[in-house]
Amino acid sequence: MTDAVVLACYTVAVSALLPGPLSRARWADRSPRLAIAMWLAACASVVGSAPLALVAATVPADAIGHGLADLFELCTMMLAEGPGPAAWAALAAGALVVGRVTGCVAVVLAKARRERRRHAEGLAVLGRPDRDLGAVVVDHPEPLVYCLPGRGATTVITTAALRSLHTEQVAAVLAHERAHVRGRHHLVLATGEAFARAFPLVPLFAGARAEVARLVELRADDVAASRHPRVQIAAALVGLATGRVPAFVMGAGGQSALARVRRMLRPAAPLARRERMAGLAAVALLLAGPAVVAAVPGLSAFVTHHCHALFVL
Repeated sequence: MTDAVVLACYTVAVSALLPGPLSRARWADRSPRLAIAMWLAACASVVGSAPLALVAATVPADAIGHGLADLFELCTMMLAEGPGPAAWAALAAGALVVGRVTGCVAVVLAKARRERRRHAEGLAVLGRPDRDLGAVVVDHPEPLVYCLPGRGATTVITTAALRSLHTEQVAAVLAHERAHVRGRHHLVLATGEAFARAFPLVPLFAGARAEVARLVELRADDVAASRHPRVQIAAALVGLATGRVPAFVMGAGGQSALARVRRMLRPAAPLARRERMAGLAAVALLLAGPAVVAAVPGLSAFVTHHCHALFVL
């Protein structure tokens, strides 16, 4: 029962207390990819720890401790006699949590796919492919650059953006959009959105949705900056700051553009190797920690039982 209490307290603590420190972490802007991994690992950890807490509260550790044969016999008896109310409640709650998140992921991806397909059909009529740019050009009075991710990904730039940006700036901002496509950032955003939709009252999930959306832009900026001067990216972001792209696409401008301009012009030092390793260890702990806590009582009982049996022999 102790492990169930630990897992329940862990679920509540991570859900309510982790978003604040993680949102204020200054290192996140220095390594957005690691920060994205930590946010999503925290969300997955909470979704996993809640059902594990319920299972740990209803399945006795001795069921594992006496060996696989006895565990199989216990499971057979439970199936024959029917699980008790507590076991049924634990199984139902666990299935509900996992099913809720999985369903929301499917809904978010399906809706975005439909909207992108509809938008792509319009681009096929109104846009004109430019082989030199590797993008579709659309006549539009607003300066916009964005991408339609997924299968057959397309990068779009408006005539207003071509008029307002220099050639180097156009190349830099197109590199930003291609970084989104190569990094499959639409799947990352869909995951964050799904967690928040599944459990809208959980602070961790709401924070993850907002921060992941910001961090994927920083990551795309960094990829573009590896091939183009940072000053050109910053200038392009200024020119695109007022543009409003559709909600289901990823655009280079937006509300975070001005903050990203400052980051481009005043880059911070990347994380040291020791800092990166510590961050990766934290991600691994978030992902594996709940499973380890849930397994420890059963493994301890297993070792105790078999060591005792060997000692008797």
